Amino acid sequence: MRQMIFFLLVFLTYESAYSQAGHKQKPIRDTTQKAIDSAMVEELKDNVLDNIPMVFLDDNDFGNTTSNQNISSVLTASRDPFYAAAAYNFSPARFRMRGYNNDLNVTFMNGISMDNLDNGFTPFGLWGGLNDVMRIKDLSIGLRYNTFSFGAIGNSTSIDSRASKQREQTQISYAISNRNYTHRVNAYYGSGIRKKGWAYVLAGSFRGADEGYVLGTHYNSYSYFFGVDKRFGQKHLLSLVAFGAPTENGRQTATVQEAMDLVGSNYYNPSWGYQNGKKRNANVAKTHQPFIIFTHDFRMSNNSSLVTAVGYSFGESATTGLDWNNTADPRPDYYRYLPSYKADITLRQRVANAFANNPLLSQINWGKLYYANYSSNETIKDANGIAGNNVSGKRARYIVEQHTIDTKKFNFNIVFNKKIGNHLDVTAGISYQSQKNNYFKRVGDLLGAEFYVDLNQFAENAFPLNPSAGQNNILTPNRILYKGDKFGYNYDINIHRSALWKQLVLKYNKIDCFISGEISNTAFYRNGNYKNGLYVNNSYGQSASYHFNNYGVKGGVTYKINGRNYLYVSGAISTKAPYFDNVYISPRTRDIVQSDINSEKISSVEGGYILNAPKIKVRLTGYYTKFGDGMDVVTFYHDDYRNFVNYALSKINKVHFGAEFGFDAKITRNLSLVGAAAVGRYYYDSEQQATVTQDNNAAVLSKETVYSENFRVGGTPQEAYSLGISYRSPKFWYFTVTGNYFDQIWLNFNPLRRTAAAVNGVIKDSDQWYGIIDQTRLPAQFTLDFFGGYSYRLPRQTGSKHNQFLVFNIGINNLLNNTSMITGGFEQLRFDFQEKNPNKFPPKLFYGYGLNFFANIIYRFQ
Repeated sequence: MRQMIFFLLVFLTYESAYSQAGHKQKPIRDTTQKAIDSAMVEELKDNVLDNIPMVFLDDNDFGNTTSNQNISSVLTASRDPFYAAAAYNFSPARFRMRGYNNDLNVTFMNGISMDNLDNGFTPFGLWGGLNDVMRIKDLSIGLRYNTFSFGAIGNSTSIDSRASKQREQTQISYAISNRNYTHRVNAYYGSGIRKKGWAYVLAGSFRGADEGYVLGTHYNSYSYFFGVDKRFGQKHLLSLVAFGAPTENGRQTATVQEAMDLVGSNYYNPSWGYQNGKKRNANVAKTHQPFIIFTHDFRMSNNSSLVTAVGYSFGESATTGLDWNNTADPRPDYYRYLPSYKADITLRQRVANAFANNPLLSQINWGKLYYANYSSNETIKDANGIAGNNVSGKRARYIVEQHTIDTKKFNFNIVFNKKIGNHLDVTAGISYQSQKNNYFKRVGDLLGAEFYVDLNQFAENAFPLNPSAGQNNILTPNRILYKGDKFGYNYDINIHRSALWKQLVLKYNKIDCFISGEISNTAFYRNGNYKNGLYVNNSYGQSASYHFNNYGVKGGVTYKINGRNYLYVSGAISTKAPYFDNVYISPRTRDIVQSDINSEKISSVEGGYILNAPKIKVRLTGYYTKFGDGMDVVTFYHDDYRNFVNYALSKINKVHFGAEFGFDAKITRNLSLVGAAAVGRYYYDSEQQATVTQDNNAAVLSKETVYSENFRVGGTPQEAYSLGISYRSPKFWYFTVTGNYFDQIWLNFNPLRRTAAAVNGVIKDSDQWYGIIDQTRLPAQFTLDFFGGYSYRLPRQTGSKHNQFLVFNIGINNLLNNTSMITGGFEQLRFDFQEKNPNKFPPKLFYGYGLNFFANIIYRFQ
């Protein structure tokens, strides 16, 4: 037992890493060198991976040392070789562990849940650029237990950003890159715990680029963090942190391969164009949602503690785009503008040549949009619903609109931990979360016009005899809009979730086991702020409230062969409330919901083997997860109806199974071989039911069966492999070279093409038949990555009490400059029902970056 503790402590003490998320490796100094400087040890420890949590020894490791003591429990995943590969080496391919959606992971910070109630995702961007204060993490992979929450079937992470937990030091860093941003500057100050029990931490960063890797994109982000702690004796610790990351970035839009081939680049971005000689992007994301967390840590005794946390977040996130009324589509890659739409071969070639050589055709023509607005003089009668109020001027045909979400989120959480005797750990918690999202559109830019009118052109065209049909809000009909005005839709979603959970962990000589359970209630309702002209009775005011009572139970057993070898098996069953946008058919316009609303049912089992030895670490895991009664709603433009259509899907059942393998083996004192493999199969195992409604008409158009059985879950490689070699010099420099291979990559499929109507009249088993029903599979890909770094302690000046360090890191991804790696995309939610031509609306794709780099220099003194 003492040997195991010794090796673990040595491993923690001598490990180093560079801090850029996505490409990290840990240089380890020769553990036999006894002359190592203690200050340098602290420097190496301080460079531990920012996004891999710290290792924590089990409490039993420090118990009595008699010969019949318990074998130590498995440590909490901090250096898990597979997780390291999945988090970094596999990330360029948008790999998702076990194929799970991000809402099946949970993230806590200082005791509260950081996940959104509206979609279950963790908004990591809210603290982007603040790696220096987010380094302390506790991770539980899969169905393992933890000490801060019931957890999830994916990964459960707890971030400790409290001031008293941060290292006492001052640090400044600069990085240069050719990825999303070009420059990054970080500053950090941590006071450590003072004699009177106070601790402070300040951090800030800037990340920016006039243009990123993809043409037309830009990036500007400022991050800030403040934390203060006050310790009262040995029992009470009060903590307050506040942080935010106001960010603006011009985005890339997925597009079809035809357009990319015409311009000669897989990084063609149709979202921008030249305005007065400068690039302007129409697809810009802006967000700023500050977060405040107050935490009270009460150490009741040596064996029990109570953590109470309250959090509040507020602010807006918005994405811009073009909107237009009764005029031509301004998107340059609109399918009617591409050569493939032209029947005449000569005309097709002329269009191809023009598109390839004229930026006014292949990019947004801002000048044309401004000219259309300048030329549009019109009089709006009875404007703003006032009889006789006629407004004349340049009415906008094109505008830049902002799709905005104004969020207010409150969190309250209590967690109690108690150790009873030598064998039993008890953890219990209670939480309450509420979130209010206000969804609306805002006029971002009138593009030279004087006003815009709040009308629904699709409804106007569909119901020409109904003067109210085209009104987005009949409370102010014919509303005149100016820059900054809300329009189109405006509604609130109010969500509440409360939960109670408990966990028991038993630890004995050869066996560890745990069981935990959770009960929860989720409720939400819609409140409409506009009275839509098409849905007068279903759009304005508060809707009915929908409640879901859910449960979760999980447990597991670990057999400790010895202090290095472990076998384990865990299982879980649970239900999960649906998200509001999968319940409401079209929340933008009305509060009508799907006919059969259920919680999703999830069952999962996993088991495996773990080896933790001084020279080799191995984890092999197999898993099987089944999802039942899932729901979804997709909205798309239907060519036959010439309008937007809502496809409400139910009975979505999935199976995810596979294996994970990771190892880290020391070949020599300074040379290591690391590898990982994920082999899974994620597929739909039932037919889905679709209820089709028109966005401008609540009547059910049809009920269809989607023949989705055995179709793959898209959006992630189902096979991923990594093998690398790492050298760590006793002189504090290191490098790692890693090769990665990805296969079984599928795009999310279009349900319209997998219906009886889509193949009606098509000869079964013909090329056309399979062209319609076959799912899009992407080619396998390979990348080669390099990372290296060096740590240097500056000579201490006479009389100085500070140790000073310089740290250099450089990461080069995709050394072979593979520019043909498709990392994402989707089958378009459109289909040519007349000609049954699946190529009329081909998939829209994203490509991974070619050769890209990140170089970083850090100056630190402590």
